[in-house]
Amino acid sequence: MIELETLKKKIIYRANYRGTKEMDILLSKFVDNYINKLSKEELEDLFDFLNMEDETIYNFYQTKKINNKIKKNKIAEIFSKFKI
Repeated sequence: MIELETLKKKIIYRANYRGTKEMDILLSKFVDNYINKLSKEELEDLFDFLNMEDETIYNFYQTKKINNKIKKNKIAEIFSKFKI
């Protein structure tokens, strides 16, 4: 298992360096807002979520529909309600 602070650093890095500026902004603001409010298990779910393709995450953000790539968990729930 990854140590908590190491996991947080990986999450922050992954949220800030995506591939498109729009996703960098969206995901970095989301992570900044929630990273210190989540349990270790939720942080692990967030890490998995951030390792999905930008297109998958963006489509989920726009439609709010769970698909076979997005796990139905607390991360998906709060991300679907997140507003910049």
